[in-house]
Amino acid sequence: MVIKILLIVAIAIQTVATVYALKLVRTTKYNSVWILFIAGFSLLSVERVIQFMLVSGQSVPPATFAYLGVVISVCLSIGVMYAHKLFKYIGRLNRQRQLLNKRILTAVLRTEEKSRSRFSKELHDGLGPLLSSARMSLSALARDGQNPEQQEIIANTTYVIDEAIRSLREISNNLSPHVLSDFGLARGVQNFISKSAAMHDVKIRFTTNLRGERYDPDVEVIVYRVICELINNSLKHAACSEINLSLSLSGGTLALDYSDNGRGFNPQAMMDCGMGLSNIASRINSLGGTLDITSSKGRGMRAAIRVNTRPEPAAKSSNRKNRHADGGV
Repeated sequence: MVIKILLIVAIAIQTVATVYALKLVRTTKYNSVWILFIAGFSLLSVERVIQFMLVSGQSVPPATFAYLGVVISVCLSIGVMYAHKLFKYIGRLNRQRQLLNKRILTAVLRTEEKSRSRFSKELHDGLGPLLSSARMSLSALARDGQNPEQQEIIANTTYVIDEAIRSLREISNNLSPHVLSDFGLARGVQNFISKSAAMHDVKIRFTTNLRGERYDPDVEVIVYRVICELINNSLKHAACSEINLSLSLSGGTLALDYSDNGRGFNPQAMMDCGMGLSNIASRINSLGGTLDITSSKGRGMRAAIRVNTRPEPAAKSSNRKNRHADGGV
């Protein structure tokens, strides 16, 4: 009796598996995988039915089990081989999707930087000369014999224009840092740190073995933006008194190690809700680099970033095509 119950359970399980395999026939490209599994499970169910008949005392030709065993083995074996192809196909689709996402992200970042550069140029070359002309006109008025009240108004207006010119230069530089584009990553970072340290009561230590090396513009701009984001986050949110930053090159790998002694946070929670960490992760991912952030309450934070500065041949070819399409820039 127990054997009959077990055989009935086995038949039921194999029938359910056959039904699920039927539902998957049109789900994937490799339909033959599921067809073979359907055949295998169906024949297994037939085999269990024959066994049930034997247990019930009915006679079955001896060769039946042998033929069924061979057919079942062939169906399942070929099905497993096709399943292997299916997994390879899925893996290839995943790699293509990751590559497409990376290309889209890179294109978005490049477009963002081009927009920043264009706005910076328009501010610097358009609004800047107008403010300078207004200042010169006020200086000419000041040389005419004006009474003290008028002289004070002119002086105040000149001061306001000077502040506007200074702010304009600062905004233009933040949009597209000229030091970075003219002198490279190390000088650009040092320039940003000097300005940040002058405006905040925070000690920022910066060490680097870089000199005047130049890298792919995408690498320089993205690493620079990441460093700026990390420093701004520490200054605005961490309530820290000390920031340590190390930027070094070793064997074609650019290593960025960053830490502060601030209040700390939950990295995963911050990655989900913002504070710039998700933006940093996206930028590093667009370069194919790695990002490791560790932090806990009251223990500050540490970030380790590694980026390969030697682009792959395919990437080089793609960059050359993009520059040619942009007019040889």
